[in-house]
Amino acid sequence: QVQLVESGGGLVQAGGSLRLSCLASGSIFSSSTMAWYRQAPGKQRELVARITSGGSTTYADSVKGRFTISRDNAKNTVFLQMNSLKPEDTAVYYCGLVSIKNYWGQGTQVTVSS
Repeated sequence: QVQLVESGGGLVQAGGSLRLSCLASGSIFSSSTMAWYRQAPGKQRELVARITSGGSTTYADSVKGRFTISRDNAKNTVFLQMNSLKPEDTAVYYCGLVSIKNYWGQGTQVTVSS
């Protein structure tokens, strides 16, 4: 059984930064691809960033150069460093573990004011 718990969301002004964390339980973290998704009101959930077990990363075009995904396998934690935040980054951010079965956290709200 895998559980994912996100933290680090909040309210920030445009141009500011936030760092999201996702703590995973279970033994498959280090061998799994981890991802951050987000869902804004009235919109579909979208991929923000992904990191493989080997550390390869991919980003949505909208966040390239501003967001950085990283992982600490010793702590079963994946991070999303978000810089130069924009109002359009406002959404609920979800951590995901990609495996034979996908797992999701409960989400953390990020609100960027203009």
